[in-house]
Amino acid sequence: MCTNYAPVQRQILRDIFGVEPPPGLFKAETYPDYLAPIVRATDDGVRHAGLASFGMVPRQRIPPGTRRYDTTNARSETVGERPAFARYWRQGQLCLVPATAFYEYAYPEDAMPGGPPGKPVRWRIWLPGEPAFGIAGLWRSWPDAALSFTMLTVNSAQHPVMERFHKPGDEKRSVVVIPREQWDDWLACRDPEVARTFLKLFPAEAVQAEPAPRITGAPIPDAE
Repeated sequence: MCTNYAPVQRQILRDIFGVEPPPGLFKAETYPDYLAPIVRATDDGVRHAGLASFGMVPRQRIPPGTRRYDTTNARSETVGERPAFARYWRQGQLCLVPATAFYEYAYPEDAMPGGPPGKPVRWRIWLPGEPAFGIAGLWRSWPDAALSFTMLTVNSAQHPVMERFHKPGDEKRSVVVIPREQWDDWLACRDPEVARTFLKLFPAEAVQAEPAPRITGAPIPDAE
């Protein structure tokens, strides 16, 4: 499950995604409930960007007394069934989440399922052949016009890179990277069954990963 990634900066939104950056600041790393840019398309195919909260149901939108649940990721297999996502999936509210990298935690190989986990290490994952990439996302709006989004995920148990992440015994999952040549097709898709055909793992030879531990207490600067 991906709950931490590096969004692109404003010039990359212009140069690579072909959109004018939305007004407002966002952090150089995104975590749940942080604002970050997403790219959507109008019905006539024009791309545009907006700032949205990471997590389909942000913490401040959860009614008092209701148990909080994570909506930063949506499983591709059940996205059409879960109350937090189903309506927007059926309506084809697809987006791209522009990123330069995302982060996952790897556990020691000798940590056994059911036993005490070893100390996890945060890893950075990116596509060295691409200065930025678009993660498959789903978005919604709120009555006050605010936006929020989730990242779609697929099983990654057989992926040579992505299978190394997550706790021992947990299912291996990965976000979906939409190839650049398919961006407009993805954004224009309004058929859920067609949308599923985009949800594939990226080739292992196209991805690179390395340890990237966070420095405890280090501030995350605002993006310019």
